Amino acid sequence: MAKNEQILRLKFIETLLRNRKEKGASYEEIEEYLEYHFAGKDLEQELKFSKKTFERDKKAIAEIMGFEISYSRKNNVYYISGEELENNSDSVFDNLLLVQAYRETKDKTDIMFFEQRKSRGLQNLHGLVHAIINKKLISLDYRSFSQEEENRLVLEPYALKEFKYRWYLLANVFQNGELKLKSYGLDRISNLEIKNSTFKRKKVDIGAEYENLFGIISKNEHALEKVILSFDAHQGQYIKSLPLHHSQETLIDNGEEFRIQLHLYPTYDLKQEILSYGNRVKVIAPVSFRNEIKSEISEMLSYYS
Repeated sequence: MAKNEQILRLKFIETLLRNRKEKGASYEEIEEYLEYHFAGKDLEQELKFSKKTFERDKKAIAEIMGFEISYSRKNNVYYISGEELENNSDSVFDNLLLVQAYRETKDKTDIMFFEQRKSRGLQNLHGLVHAIINKKLISLDYRSFSQEEENRLVLEPYALKEFKYRWYLLANVFQNGELKLKSYGLDRISNLEIKNSTFKRKKVDIGAEYENLFGIISKNEHALEKVILSFDAHQGQYIKSLPLHHSQETLIDNGEEFRIQLHLYPTYDLKQEILSYGNRVKVIAPVSFRNEIKSEISEMLSYYS
């Protein structure tokens, strides 16, 4: 793992170049930015930076964060291309920063307060990644929340996906005589066994399958819709800083309302997310989804009559 000082450098470099977009920053500007953040923010870490160090940092950013820093000879600047930014996820590097912060504060219990959660099944993560990469069949015991007993399943593992602090295995399973892609919560998996036999992976674009979905539940019978939501101005600040979906477009943003449009399938997961905001949100469109939310609220009210 990178040392504390290097992790901070990587994050600061990434933040600067992300903010500059394709305008980029020269080596001197990057060095000045790092000096300010190391000295001006009263960090205990000492800055050790040179052009040789920067070359190592670029390689580390590519390995850890998954994108390349490019160089423009014409403008003498380093930059991250728009395509790289679009395809990049901060979650892996953010988790690295959390691990590093945890290491620094583990003996100081009054500094960082983590939520007390049960196991997310991540002990099987390494084995599942191995099976996916090598196209190995797996067998496991699985008990969904709607079942009382575990079932032994044989699966073709395809991918792993995170949603609301839970990780899910996306795998093909034989159901009614045909293969069907389903999701399995890692926290409900036990007795994982990686088989010696392999399977022929079908051409499935997992990214495309979930591109227009909120959550983990597949689209099923739902049609692709333009979902318009109206939040009060205060709640809207949270939705603006942490968008609900990558398709989110702002329609209205003033002192009274924050209205957005999402292009997705209005599945159960989206419905539950909207209901969690209570009276801070109103569904504008489509009418069918608006009526579905109204019906759910009416049923909730009946519990208190």
